Amino acid sequence: MGAAETRRTRRRAIPWLLLALWIGVLALASPYASKLADVQRNQVTDYLPASADSTQVAKIQHELPGGESTELVVVYHRDGGLTAADRAAAGERLATIARQHRLTGTPRGVPSRDGTTLMYPVASNEPGTDEKKRDALVDDVRRIARDPGDSADAKGTAGLTVEVGGPAALSTDASEVYAGLDGPLLYTTVAVVAVLLVLIYRSPLLWLVPLVVAGSADFLSMGVAYGLNQAFGTTISGQSQGVMTILVFGAGTDYALLLVSRYREELRRHERPYDAMRAALRGCGPAVLASSGTVAAGLLCLLAADLNSSRGMGPLGTVGVLCALATMLTLLPAVLVLLGRRVFWPLVPAYGSTPKARRSLFAAMGTSAGRRPRTVLAAGAVLLGALALGALNLPGALKQQDTFVDRPESVAAIETLARAYPERSAQPIDVITPADRADATLATVRGTHGVVSAQRGRTGGGWTEVSVITAAPPQSAAETATIKELRHTLKGSYVGGPSAQQLDLKDTNARDRLVVVPIVLLSVLLILVALLRSLVAPLILVTAVVAVWGAALGIGGLVFGPLLGLHGTDPGLGLLSFVFLVALGVDYGIFLMHRMREESLTPAQAPRRRSIKEHGAEPAAAALTALRTTGGVIASAGLVLAATFAVLVTMGLVPLVELGFVIAVGVLLDTFLVRTYLVTSASVALGRAVWWPGRLSRAPEPVAPRPAPEPVS
Repeated sequence: MGAAETRRTRRRAIPWLLLALWIGVLALASPYASKLADVQRNQVTDYLPASADSTQVAKIQHELPGGESTELVVVYHRDGGLTAADRAAAGERLATIARQHRLTGTPRGVPSRDGTTLMYPVASNEPGTDEKKRDALVDDVRRIARDPGDSADAKGTAGLTVEVGGPAALSTDASEVYAGLDGPLLYTTVAVVAVLLVLIYRSPLLWLVPLVVAGSADFLSMGVAYGLNQAFGTTISGQSQGVMTILVFGAGTDYALLLVSRYREELRRHERPYDAMRAALRGCGPAVLASSGTVAAGLLCLLAADLNSSRGMGPLGTVGVLCALATMLTLLPAVLVLLGRRVFWPLVPAYGSTPKARRSLFAAMGTSAGRRPRTVLAAGAVLLGALALGALNLPGALKQQDTFVDRPESVAAIETLARAYPERSAQPIDVITPADRADATLATVRGTHGVVSAQRGRTGGGWTEVSVITAAPPQSAAETATIKELRHTLKGSYVGGPSAQQLDLKDTNARDRLVVVPIVLLSVLLILVALLRSLVAPLILVTAVVAVWGAALGIGGLVFGPLLGLHGTDPGLGLLSFVFLVALGVDYGIFLMHRMREESLTPAQAPRRRSIKEHGAEPAAAALTALRTTGGVIASAGLVLAATFAVLVTMGLVPLVELGFVIAVGVLLDTFLVRTYLVTSASVALGRAVWWPGRLSRAPEPVAPRPAPEPVS
């Protein structure tokens, strides 16, 4: 066997070896991927920083006698006023709850002044911190509270409204929504990506290949995420797991689009698919590696966040992007090579053929941007600035009861209590104080403005629990003022509870924005400088994506309240949308700028690059050529990524709806306005200065004409 035949044999074996390797990897990941749902946690304290007052309260409550208590409120209501039969039935049902469950005290009804409502605070330490046991307790309390029974006292209660609310019921309803996200989120994402790929490729087979590979990447990422949780305690929430799935399919499909587009080009130049794939990987591989590295670096900056949910989303998002990258640069090429040219049927790229010349939309857009680049830049800046002003119309901070798109029972109970008990809060504030200062703390609390009542709770481990009822509704400005005053006056004590947790979420998010945003900008800028070997081009890209983020938030301000009817803005929206839009927006900028730089190079500047033109293109021509050649694939990738994040808008939680909307709108703005018009116009207007201070910023030395050959005598 000759050397050439040996090389061909090895080349034929490589795709099969890669496929076998990935089958083995996925088999190893399978046991761990299936366990990811078991370690998912969605309690409010899992989102808070460890240093927050409310987190400390929850930890100490868990160590008190009986452990952490599960707090509920059973609400009985009749519009025309409760009857004697209503009250008797309510008392009987609460007695049944007390007999069947270990409660921390005997439930006592608190009637409203207007006689329409009777509420029973219920607390139990039976579940501890086990979410499944908590959910089971809530479900059973709801069942018993509604059960009319067979006794005479339970008769005549038709029309009586029964609702179970309180912090534990809110958490249970949130867990139910998160538990229902995994399946619908995955299926909807797959369906959206499948439809778009069919439209893009116009092939009955080709669309399925990147979709299956992306599914493999998602499966692998779940296994790796479980490993991170077990090894480092990384927080896994429904939100972070959902975003990881979106990133795998969105970013992975983007990389597949870029690779397949280049592979199709190379199949016209190379006879064998293996050689065409090698050329495609050499051509677009560096851009894909650089863009994925930038996204991963941007997401890892979330590790600097103090909020558990944000800090956990950084590693999970990075895992998703890197798993997508690994599969799209190894498994996808192997499958495509094994399937050969027929995978493109009916539009098979024949060897030696030339694609039909078409009037490209992006060529027309580039030409319009190139004619008057400064005018286009100014108009684009004014438009983005005007859109950003809409952020002033964003709703206020999101209250816990407003986090659901559809109103669950726990929220209905809160609303009923707010109407029936306007003089007092139905949601206690928990104070944990050193046991030797309990009496002094109790006196101070009772003397605090806005406090209606305070009573001593459990004592243990050197701590005493004090339950505080305020006059203001939960999460109102007045209640927030009371919480802040208690924290100011009660030195050495901790103030927690649901409202305090929401306050800590808001304050910690504000702190994280000040810390994480500069780190993201600096890290992305440094990566771009190293990649593009320029200072000006990276600054253009970073400025552009920041402008897109502001405009996307502004559009959210115009839509959230007036059109979607949302009653608040998630405190983490600004930070998370910034990180994702900056990282993903720069991702597309790298595709464009990398091709622009390639078009500008001369053989002397890149002696190892065989595809470099002899003289290199002038800056304006390079920018327009880059847009013409990459505009289509960038537009396709942008549509896929925006559509995958838009899937979050269909989910049942307001934070996910808002995050998905802002990122989807931002990606579309970035794809069809910033990349096509503004970045191209800036590159044309600046000329070679866009590559300053790199060598491309200097005009190339003129190429000396080759001397004519001497005549042979």
